[in-house]
Amino acid sequence: MRTLIKNRSAFKHFHPITTRWSDNDAYGHVNNVVYYSWFDTAVNQFLIVNHALDIEHGALIGLVIETQCNYFSSFAFPDPVSVGICVGRLGNSSVRYEIAIFRANDDMAAVQGHFVHVYVDRTSRRPVPIPASMRELLQSIQGEPHDDKR
Repeated sequence: MRTLIKNRSAFKHFHPITTRWSDNDAYGHVNNVVYYSWFDTAVNQFLIVNHALDIEHGALIGLVIETQCNYFSSFAFPDPVSVGICVGRLGNSSVRYEIAIFRANDDMAAVQGHFVHVYVDRTSRRPVPIPASMRELLQSIQGEPHDDKR
């Protein structure tokens, strides 16, 4: 299966990331696990800044149940990074975020993937419907529906 590399226009929100010296691995480039951290940072920053998620006291929390990442070119400290996100699928209690990582001025993604949050009750850990205010926010960054057959 061939992966279609997306450009910036496919994403609705961008979050700048500053690479750190410690992001580089023994091979001289950003280690693969760091990209997943950038995915998580960009999505949660969007939710927290827009008051959709209270990570300390909120009644619901988002649990990541699925992740995937494709690497097309690598980064290394001190590369400037911009993480683009959009919502690819919005369900009753889950959301699939489409995510891409770009160099500062590049139009095509260097890295792209997705992760899925399922929103659950903080105490019971049982799925709960996404609240209307959060749903409205997520719809504001909704992109093209994801096609699993691509």
